[in-house]
Amino acid sequence: MSRARTPPRRTCGFTLIELLVTIVVLAIAVAGVLAGLTAVAVRSANAMISAQANAIASAYLNEVLQKPFGVNDGQVLRSQLDVVDDYGGLTNIGVQDQTGTPVAALSQFTVSVGVTATALGAVPAAQAREIDVTVTHPSGVTVVLSGFRTQHP
Repeated sequence: MSRARTPPRRTCGFTLIELLVTIVVLAIAVAGVLAGLTAVAVRSANAMISAQANAIASAYLNEVLQKPFGVNDGQVLRSQLDVVDDYGGLTNIGVQDQTGTPVAALSQFTVSVGVTATALGAVPAAQAREIDVTVTHPSGVTVVLSGFRTQHP
């Protein structure tokens, strides 16, 4: 009488040790992938903040450059700034439009404008102004744009 052989127990499935090792290896792989995705997401957010800060600085610089050359006449409200020198020392915590109305979506940015008399080649300092617009964000992103305005004869 021959008996039918039953297959060895080892070939019927996974052991508990094999299952645990597989789970640990998969967990390490998933953690590595998530760490990589997190790093990409952070860089992506910083790139967006940098682009916004650059656009804000450009808008402020263009506003100042469009004003006529002139000496500070004591105006302090943004809507009343009418010459380049009036913008010296302007600081906005939260972006504002030209009328001084806050732009709610950009409230985390701080904008400061500096205007200094600087010689520009053959143009003496009395007839040239360097305008520096600095935009900062709490994440550490800082953008500085500079331009020059001269007095035309």
